[in-house]
Formats: sequence, structure tokens, C-alpha cells
Amino acid sequence: MLQNHIRRTGARSDDACNGNHGTPGKRPPGRPRSEESRQSILRSTLKLLKQDGGFPELSIEAIAADANVGKATVYRWWPTKAALVADAFFASAEEELQFPNTGSVQRDMSLQMRRVIRIFRSKRGKVVAALLAGGQSDPELLEAFRERFLWPKRRQAYQTLQRGIDRGELPAASDLDLILDSLYGPIYMRFLIRHDKLEEGFADEICGLVLQGLKRPPQS
Repeated sequence: MLQNHIRRTGARSDDACNGNHGTPGKRPPGRPRSEESRQSILRSTLKLLKQDGGFPELSIEAIAADANVGKATVYRWWPTKAALVADAFFASAEEELQFPNTGSVQRDMSLQMRRVIRIFRSKRGKVVAALLAGGQSDPELLEAFRERFLWPKRRQAYQTLQRGIDRGELPAASDLDLILDSLYGPIYMRFLIRHDKLEEGFADEICGLVLQGLKRPPQS
């Protein structure tokens, strides 16, 4: 069975939350503005990454200027440009790319894959292309993409496939990594190579081929 997500632990004391060490009821200064600055940095990163030059020409200085913050503010949250770019894309797509739970593993995967294709076909697709292209010569960027986007989504996909196994829709001995590579690999290939159209209906075709194929008994 898959492990459950680790619950966040730790909580501030009631005194700290209520502000008993200062003026009662007052929120510590700077927090709302800090979060506002953080979101502004993420938006500026996506905006500038879509412009000509992509990741290689993107600079922390330009991001800070566009977001109207200092460089130190940027580095307070992100140690590298690669980490910032990966987080900016993840933040823009996280809610949209959640896996549904409809009771059918094929429908769950198809719906989520359709959303991936929709993003790739939108302006954000240019951000993904910049991340993957830049990652070919910058291992740090590719590692940030994997750690901050690919693996979190992959873990959610494992849970979706596991539900299908538990319901008897997929064989118990299914190789989850091989299934996911078979489902998403064709999407990335059409997105990057552009040898054929990448349309949302393509997700249904892949799911039918891969997941239905898993249900067929092996030929003797």
C-alpha cells in the first residue's frame, strides 16, 4: 500500500497566535506584505520566462525589478533561479493538475492528462518548453523541475493507479512507473517534437490503448 502524505506537525502557541507578547490581536508586521511579494515574484517569473530568450536570459535582477522587490527578497525564498522557475510553474498549475477521483481509473487519468495537454497548448506551454530545453545544459534546472513538479505529481498519480488496482481495474502486479511513462511519454513527445497534433482527445486514445491493454489476459 502507498504511504499516506505526511501530515504537517507543529503549531504555534495560543499566546503567540493571539499576540500576547505584544499588542493583543495584532498580526506580526510584514507577513501579509511578504506573501504578496512572494506571489508577485512568481507572477513576474512566469511573465519574463515567456519572453524571448527563455531561461538562459532570465535573471534574478530582472525578476526582482519587475516584481518591485529587492534581490535579497527573492533569495529569501529561492536559493537558485532554477528553483524559482520550477516553483513558479508549479504554483500556476498545481490546482489545475490535481487528479480527480471519479471511481474509474481510466477516466481519472484521462481527465488529468487532458489538463496537462491544455496547459501545454496554452501560453504556459512555453514555460515548460523553456524548463526542459534549459535543463539539457543545466542539470540544476532539470533537477528542480523533477523535485518541485514531476515527483509531486507522480506521487499523486501512484495513488490514482493504486485505487484502480484496489478496485480490480488493473492487475495487482502492475508496474506503476512503466504505466505512467507509457501514458505521459507520448504527450511530451508530441509537445516537444511536434511531429503530430497535440489535442486533448489524444489523452483518451492513450488511456484506452495503455489501460485497456493491461486488462487483457496475456496470450499463451
